[in-house]
Amino acid sequence: MSGQRLISVPTGLVPSSLSRRGFLGGAAVGVGSALAADMRAVNGLRAEEIAGELRRGEKHVILLWLAGGASQLETWDPKPGVKTGGPFSAIPTNVSGIEVSELLPKLAQRMQMTAVIRSLNTKIADHGRGADLVERGRLDDPGLRYPDLGAVVAKELGRLESTVPDYVSLYTSTEGRRKGTSGFLGARYAPLFLAENMSPPNSALHEKLTTAEHQDRAALRDLLSKRFAAEHRSSTVGSQNSAYQRVQGMMASAGLFNIEQESAEVRARYGPTQFGEQCLIARRLVEAGVPFVKVARAWWDSHGQNFETHLELCADLDHCMSVLLDDLQERGLLEKTLVITLGEFGRTPGINASLGRDHFASAWSCSLSGMGVRGGVVHGATDKEGHTVVDGEASAADLFATILQAVGIDPAHEYMVGSRPTPLADFGAKPIRSVLA
Repeated sequence: MSGQRLISVPTGLVPSSLSRRGFLGGAAVGVGSALAADMRAVNGLRAEEIAGELRRGEKHVILLWLAGGASQLETWDPKPGVKTGGPFSAIPTNVSGIEVSELLPKLAQRMQMTAVIRSLNTKIADHGRGADLVERGRLDDPGLRYPDLGAVVAKELGRLESTVPDYVSLYTSTEGRRKGTSGFLGARYAPLFLAENMSPPNSALHEKLTTAEHQDRAALRDLLSKRFAAEHRSSTVGSQNSAYQRVQGMMASAGLFNIEQESAEVRARYGPTQFGEQCLIARRLVEAGVPFVKVARAWWDSHGQNFETHLELCADLDHCMSVLLDDLQERGLLEKTLVITLGEFGRTPGINASLGRDHFASAWSCSLSGMGVRGGVVHGATDKEGHTVVDGEASAADLFATILQAVGIDPAHEYMVGSRPTPLADFGAKPIRSVLA
C-alpha cells in the first residue's frame, strides 16, 4: 500500500534453523581469519548435512482449491436416504464412526491423516467475494487490502536467503481464475501465478549463452553489486539486489516444474491428468523448500448435472489427493506439510430443476491433512438434510486462524500497517482446537 509502513511485531516464532544459521554466521565474524577459514572448511564438508537439517525444519502448505465450490454432500458430509441426499451412499472410513461419500473411496482409507470440518458458515455465496473471504479470512477494509493465506504463509515461513519461490499458484483452467493477492505485505510475497502452462515463463538461459558463461556473468554482477552497495547504502539498492537474486533463483529452480525429471513410475502413480501432474509439481516444490503451493481444480460449479459432475471430479480428487498424501508421507514430508481441500463455498442441499446444486455458504465442509492436524477427527455437524449448522459453527476467520495455528504461526501476530496494528487473522477469530494436534 502506497505510503504505508509495514513493521512485524516479534512473537518468538523464529525457526530454530534460522537461529542456528545466525549463530554460525555471528561466530565466524567474531573470530580470527584462520578460525573463520576453518569454519568454512567444516561447513563445506557438512554442507549436505546442514542442508538436510534445514529442510527438516521447513514447513509447507499445499492448498487444493476446488474452484466453483464442491458439494459437501458428495464429499465430506453425505446425507444418504433423505430428499437432499442425492443418489450416492455414504461409506465407512478406516476410522470408526466416520463416513464420507462413496465418491471418495481412496481418501476414506486414509482418514487417519485427515480432519474434516463440517460446520463452515461463511455467509457469502458469491464466487468472487466468497473466495476473497475464505482465502483471506476477512474482506478488505476501505484503504486496506489484506493478504491471502499463501502470502501470509510465504511471509511467515519463507526464508530470506531462499532461491525458490515462496508462493506458487498453479491454475491452468479458465473457470474462476484467481491470481491471489499479497495485500499490504507487498509484491515480495505475491504468488508466482502460472495460468497458461505449468512452468515459469522466460526462465531458460539465453540460447547463445553457455551455463559457464551465465555463471561468470552472474559472478561478475555480484562482485560489482557488492562494491556498489558498500559505497551506496540504501534500501533501493538492497531491494534491487534481492530481486535479482530471486530471479537467479527462479532460473535455477525452473527444473522443479518439469515432471519429466521424475521416474516413469512416479508419473504413472499420479496419473496423466492435469490435476495429477500439478499435484506432483506441488510435491516437488515443497520438497525443494517452497512454503506455499496452490493447485486449483476447476469446474465444481455444478448448477446443472451435479451428480455427473461430481462423479468425474471426485474421482480425480480422490486419486490425486490420495497419491499426494502417500507420497508426502513416504518421503517424510507429511509431518511438515499441511494439505487443505477448500473452495469458496459449498452447494445447496436442495436439488434444482437441472439436477444441479447451487451456491451455498451456510453449512459446508473442508478438510485438513498432515502437519499440525489431528487425523481421524470430524468437527461440527449439520442437520439431517444439511441445511444448517447444528454444532461447532466456524467462520472463515476461524478457519484462517486454524490453518495458521496448524503450521505454527500465531494468528494474533500483528503487523503495524502505518499506525494501525493488524493481526494476521481477523479480530475475534478462534482456531478450531478440536482438529489441531
